[in-house]
Amino acid sequence: MSHLDYLDLPPARRAAGTVALPGSKSISNRVLLLAALAEGRTEIAGLLDSDDTRVMLQALRQLGVSVEQGADGVVRVDGVARFPVAEADIFLGNAGTAFRPLTAALALLGGQYRLSGVPRMHERPIGDLVDALRGLGAAIDYEGNPGYPPLAIGAFAGGGAERVSVQGNVSSQFLTALLLAAPLVVRGTGRPLVIEVAGDLISKPYIDITLNLMARYGVAVTRDGWQRFTVEAGSAYRSPGRVQVEGDASSASYFLALGAIGGGPLRVTGVGADSIQGDVAFAQTLAAMGATITHGPDWIEASGVRVAEGQTLKAFDADFNLIPDAAMTAAALALYADGPCLLRNIGSWRVKETDRIHAMQTELTKLGATVASGEDWLRVTPPAAGTWRDAHIGTWDDHRMAMCFSLAAFGPAAVRILDPGCVAKTFPDYFDVYASLVTG
Repeated sequence: MSHLDYLDLPPARRAAGTVALPGSKSISNRVLLLAALAEGRTEIAGLLDSDDTRVMLQALRQLGVSVEQGADGVVRVDGVARFPVAEADIFLGNAGTAFRPLTAALALLGGQYRLSGVPRMHERPIGDLVDALRGLGAAIDYEGNPGYPPLAIGAFAGGGAERVSVQGNVSSQFLTALLLAAPLVVRGTGRPLVIEVAGDLISKPYIDITLNLMARYGVAVTRDGWQRFTVEAGSAYRSPGRVQVEGDASSASYFLALGAIGGGPLRVTGVGADSIQGDVAFAQTLAAMGATITHGPDWIEASGVRVAEGQTLKAFDADFNLIPDAAMTAAALALYADGPCLLRNIGSWRVKETDRIHAMQTELTKLGATVASGEDWLRVTPPAAGTWRDAHIGTWDDHRMAMCFSLAAFGPAAVRILDPGCVAKTFPDYFDVYASLVTG
């Protein structure tokens, strides 16, 4: 689909079926780095195949890590104590889940590395992470604007710091990067490392993913609330042998939403009640909007109203700080609510693949919604009857914009998705799967 300039979505009335979700992006890139840094071989089943994971795989190969992709779909990674290649120019696209953790790992191991990405990646802040790493003795220089990639990494001076502070209110990936790389520090110092969070920590469920995966690799982190994390002396990664990557809970949100507005039942498999991903909480948002949700250990099912027949969802006023990615799906569902919907505490949207608050306001307005926004909130008043407008939806080189606006096909307007191929970042065949579930 990547060659298509646009995709016209046929009018949709019903949605039902079953979807086997692609692997979680957040889990996939964390597991790849952990496998590379762990003693032994890790076999990874269910790894996401997308742009973001491909750049991480390519980076690890550039660094001399043995990575084999078998015919059985299992990826086998042989861990290293240090990256065999000590000098490299690494391109990481627009993958924050690769860029931030690799920055920390490379900076704390030392070497001569250059990390860069697409132009948007060079607009996404990284200064808080760099400041923390410098406090640990890392040598990092900005090649362009201070506080932003591209970065030049040099030899690691060390210094034996036992405590470091990082801002928590811009991106949880900064804390994740420090946590993942912390065992590299304590290995060298023989002393524990305390990571303190300055300010409020956003997107806490993503830190839970990080801690859960570190524990699978043999490193237990002591957490004191959400402000202090201690990695004990002697901590070292050891491969658990085999890891099964869960289905992507953020991607699940689009299909559960389809069940909520297209009647259903629509079931996603690969993620469920036993998930370590916070975005499964989006199912509770759907239930509050009037959908019927059931789930098992590794599946969730949604049934709901039929908005194409004039039925509506219940309006919401909710804090989405914990599930910012899935919140985009809620913003699209606001088109079918029985009143204005308010999304609060979504300031992190502004530093994602695009400024998602601005992008969402722009595109929802095209369809006839009345949208207001602030620094960290968005209010969507759905189009009144007869005021929907046909729209060419810009996707802003943002995979989630493309996927959540597929839901607009259930309204009375004609919808064209521009640059639908941007979904390759996390879900290359999204629109094919979507088409298999939706009927007119």
